Amino acid sequence: MLNPQEIELICSARHGDPFSVLGPHAQDGGLSIRAFLPNARQVEVIDACSGHRLGMLEKHHPDGFFEGVLALQASAAYGLQVQWDNYQTALIEDPYRFGPVLGEVDVWLLSEGTHLRPYEILGANQRVMDGVAGTSFAVWAPHAARVSVVGDFNVWDGRRHPMRLRRECGVWEIFLPGVALGARYKFEILAADGQVLPARADPYARQAELRPATASIVAGMPALKPPSNERRQANALDAPMSIYEVHLGSWRRILDPASGWQRWLNWDELADQLVPYALDMGFTHLELLPVSEHPFDGSWGYQPVGLYAPTSRFGDADGLVRFIARCHASGIGVLLDWVPAHFPTDAHGLGNFDGTPLYEYADPREGFHNDWNTLIYNLGRTEVRNFLIGNALYWLERFDVDGLRVDAVASMLYRDYSRKPGEWIPNRHGGRENLETIDFLKRMNDIVVQERPQAVTMAEESTSFPGVSRPTTAGGLGFHYKWNMGWMHDTLQYMARDPVHRQHHQGEMTFGLAYAFSENFVLPISHDEVVHGKGSLLGKMPGDRWQQFANLRAYLGFMFGHPGKKLLFMGCEFAQLREWNHDQSLDWHLLDDPQHAGVQRLVRDLNQLYRATPALYQLDFVPAGFEWMDHQDAAHSVLAFIRRGLDARSFILVVCNFTPTVQTAYRVGVPQPGEYRERLNTDSAHYGGSNAGTPLGAATAEPVGWHGQPQSLLLNLPPLATVVFEWTA
Repeated sequence: MLNPQEIELICSARHGDPFSVLGPHAQDGGLSIRAFLPNARQVEVIDACSGHRLGMLEKHHPDGFFEGVLALQASAAYGLQVQWDNYQTALIEDPYRFGPVLGEVDVWLLSEGTHLRPYEILGANQRVMDGVAGTSFAVWAPHAARVSVVGDFNVWDGRRHPMRLRRECGVWEIFLPGVALGARYKFEILAADGQVLPARADPYARQAELRPATASIVAGMPALKPPSNERRQANALDAPMSIYEVHLGSWRRILDPASGWQRWLNWDELADQLVPYALDMGFTHLELLPVSEHPFDGSWGYQPVGLYAPTSRFGDADGLVRFIARCHASGIGVLLDWVPAHFPTDAHGLGNFDGTPLYEYADPREGFHNDWNTLIYNLGRTEVRNFLIGNALYWLERFDVDGLRVDAVASMLYRDYSRKPGEWIPNRHGGRENLETIDFLKRMNDIVVQERPQAVTMAEESTSFPGVSRPTTAGGLGFHYKWNMGWMHDTLQYMARDPVHRQHHQGEMTFGLAYAFSENFVLPISHDEVVHGKGSLLGKMPGDRWQQFANLRAYLGFMFGHPGKKLLFMGCEFAQLREWNHDQSLDWHLLDDPQHAGVQRLVRDLNQLYRATPALYQLDFVPAGFEWMDHQDAAHSVLAFIRRGLDARSFILVVCNFTPTVQTAYRVGVPQPGEYRERLNTDSAHYGGSNAGTPLGAATAEPVGWHGQPQSLLLNLPPLATVVFEWTA
């Protein structure tokens, strides 16, 4: 019989190797079968094939430890007929008779750091073992003294299902027969110091409860989505990309009659409403603020706990799959905000996961974000890189996401980010760069290119770190695109100035062209510009109501003419008056006002013009696609430039007047003779403007040299407006 001390350790849930005790064990005379079943009165062994009774197990501990020796082969399949204290009976499978969950190759790849899809074996995965259906559980917790699965299926009792430790890779595993989809669960961890930690959610869970509940939920695996050449072309560097950035919880809400509260739309409702809206507005892509599970609404998803679980706020993973499929069927791409920069300290999350700093750096000078009160991933750890790179592929391959916009890259790249001297630890060379992050980002981007070449990655990187959107083979980080935070800051600063002062700050609008082709830039007017007391985009514009709207329209026209892909946060497309509030729907009623409706019509027309005009997107990232006609007329706050596409014979002329004065008979140099026809005028009455401009919307070039060009046009420039002309021979 078993050593009483080991029995006591099993009963108190302090045995570190339960499979060495529980289940079947060959010995002289047959098979010793041991089971720990709290609240059981008696246990009988049943032949799994015939249903015949094979023998009783003897109770050796009042808490429910049973043992017996039966004349069976070691490989015998059996079940346990249990009579509980309430005299009810149940036939159950013994999880301790099943072999290991992880295969040897999986263990090797996990340890080596080359398992690209660890989510296929870690977490909760439905499977069949020895002909029995159930769920396998596996979690990385190398320093734990004991890990148990707790859940609906075992009354959340950590004594009932302690797991097996695979010491080769630090993963605890168990197969639980009969556990089905929808079961709630967590991991109960006994730390090495003897402390039972608060139950942890599964880092690899594919579904989680809606806050404030925190359990993980056994969920199915979305099917792999086949590659698409159509999506690859739509995401290419020379394709039009106009992104509508959306916070799903506040884009639009509807009244719930039962509660009287405005509720979120679910995935199918979003597919029915958001997709047609984006299509009608002419956007090429949606970018969703993070949809990974997060406990606090006010983080907007940027403090995720469940990176693999689509938030339950809008429905389940299947709903998200349907939503993305609807987007693609409409020709709209889907980008996700993705957060490998930090994670929150919630007790059920990743922090101090097994009683030690596992996912985060141990030293707070490396592992804690002072700005956000969050923890920082230790990207020097093989298993952490596995976790994050696997997550990137999970979204791209299983949900068919077109790309990932990586949040807060600058905070990842620098060890002294937002830290005073003495509050950070230099790298091994004594520098401030985080070398582990650089290696991680390069590897992540390389793997995306290798495994999902149709997808793109974007970096929100606010510094001048070199080569962010250059291939790793050329020494870059390997992103496809980089947000141009400098352009956004400078140009909004200019637009906020009273027009009378703009003549002294013309460089704020032109400086972006000094470095425009050093990276593959996205021009972002994002959610960050309309929160935290910054006001709305319209509210940044100076002057009376008419001038505010005119300034905004002129700015949007300038943005769409400027080199770089476009991004606009929801609400900006119709000039929302108030600052964005994540707890409220956008103010759609403003579209009853002609001025707001005019801005919306302008954005729709800008998108249509942009998508229909290769000169505005094909050569975004090479100098040949752009040429200044004039950027020196600061006295009149006028800018004029040309955009070209692959067909050098066609081009677009963009002229901006950032004063409230009509500039009559204004001469602009052009490179070719012929007619220049107005394609768009942000001062059109159709958009709420004054309808000023060049008579008949066209001008013919004259052989008068100007701005270094052999030809020139005489134009009437509308006040606070951008005008786009197309050259025709």
